[in-house]
Amino acid sequence: MTPPEFDYIIVGAGSAGSLLANRLSADRTKRVLLIEAGGKDDYHWIHIPVGYLYCIGNPRTDWLYQTESEPGLNGRSLRYPRGKTLGGCSSINGMIYMRGQSRDYDQWASLTGDARWRWDECLPDFKRHEDYHRGADAMHGAGGEWRVDKQRLRWDILDAFAQAAREAGLPANDDFNRGNNEGVGYFEVNQKNGWRWNTAKAFLRPTCYGRPNFELWTRAQVSRLLFEPGADGAPRCVGVQVWTGRAMVTARASREVLLSAGSIGSPQILQLSGLGPADELQALGIPVLRDLPGVGANLQDHLQIRAVYQVKGAATLNTIASSLWGRLGIGLEYALRRSGPMSMAPSQLGAFTRSSPDKPWPDLEFHVQPLSLDAFGEPLHRFDAFTASVCNLNPSSRGKVSLVSARFEDAPRIAPNYLSTTEDREVAAQSLRVVRRIASQPALARYQPQEWKPGPQYESDEDLARLAGDIATTIFHPVGTTKMGRDDDPMAVLDSELRVRGVAGLRVVDAGAMPTITSGNTNAPTLMMAEKAANWVLSAAA
Repeated sequence: MTPPEFDYIIVGAGSAGSLLANRLSADRTKRVLLIEAGGKDDYHWIHIPVGYLYCIGNPRTDWLYQTESEPGLNGRSLRYPRGKTLGGCSSINGMIYMRGQSRDYDQWASLTGDARWRWDECLPDFKRHEDYHRGADAMHGAGGEWRVDKQRLRWDILDAFAQAAREAGLPANDDFNRGNNEGVGYFEVNQKNGWRWNTAKAFLRPTCYGRPNFELWTRAQVSRLLFEPGADGAPRCVGVQVWTGRAMVTARASREVLLSAGSIGSPQILQLSGLGPADELQALGIPVLRDLPGVGANLQDHLQIRAVYQVKGAATLNTIASSLWGRLGIGLEYALRRSGPMSMAPSQLGAFTRSSPDKPWPDLEFHVQPLSLDAFGEPLHRFDAFTASVCNLNPSSRGKVSLVSARFEDAPRIAPNYLSTTEDREVAAQSLRVVRRIASQPALARYQPQEWKPGPQYESDEDLARLAGDIATTIFHPVGTTKMGRDDDPMAVLDSELRVRGVAGLRVVDAGAMPTITSGNTNAPTLMMAEKAANWVLSAAA
């Protein structure tokens, strides 16, 4: 049987893949295949904002990855959620719309030698697909596919935290997405009328589904890429091998294959296909097509340290959700008005500040929540509390994604290497002191906040860094594992147009292409990168 042939094959129907499919299939003369290892986004909890609680850790929607035991986390292994469904991580993430800081993109331009990655050059790509709730202006777009909305709830305890942060010297900020996100305010979210707005709704439904030149395969896992000698003798990616659950099939691409399987999936597929560190591939019996030592390296992530404060006289989700009547009220509010706790993003209030006054820019991000628990997935505490999770925006620690075998079915080894540098441990200790400074301000005094975790008895840098290792967890922002860079950077997997070095017809378009992590949540930057990539792919075909 002759394998089906397409102009473009996109691997992964997550944030980047869904946008790419929309843009590339808009030309009805080009056949586009989108392949997703997970199923359709027809699970109801995907669409209810609080449903992330039921999607993370659920094999229906999550790859169920685990990290290696982390020395910086005192030997703990972390759950490492990655979306496995249409919409990818946009179907299970925290829905926070955050571009980062302008300096992030200026740094990318410097690291790649390509001025098109500067903030001013990226801003039009952010705006192109945006539908901002306040309408279009110099910094925001309106009428695009990607809805950015305000949250549909407020909490007295969070308002008090915001006031305390202002008393501690942080400015108020009602828009974190203008290039400088310093300050405190409520996050804006990817929701529409109180429902989660994932990329499958935004970019695939209904436009792509109605196009005769678009084809979607779900529950189809790419096992490896296919290559043939190109006109110049260099390998050219000509298609993919796919496991459908019943049989191994192939599909061919006459123009390009675009790998958008994410910061974990994309390096795994590249390595299975012979693109990666030669010594590691040879040890697993995988023929080396190109020695690319950067594939799987340079893993960066935001590690959140969850500081918990017990409070009095404030309603928090801990006690509201502890009674049957409270839960019924929550459900009724969402059913009638699409508001309240069921419309909550995992974090509602945000703040960006500096770990010390000598920092030239904000290097900390707070995710503040009117609740507390021992760990994600555990029951809420039986006392009222708020959690102020704080992360180092620009960690210097670097981790790695690598194969454990030559079998595509085996999950890769994920070693983030958290808190492995002196700098990161110092910032972790200092970030907990910043939390304490905010919690001690007059605006919170009426709630009598008491530090429950890590505990006020811990004061030294050494103690605080060790305690951070005990209570910190990922905030689900892995990037950098197939980074773009200059020609003279031996660890750069991609050029500045996201093309894989040493082969033709293949790009990686996802958060793995980031050379450095952005100063905030990573979903919006991933969509911007996909917007740029779509333009480059279409220009190459013209």
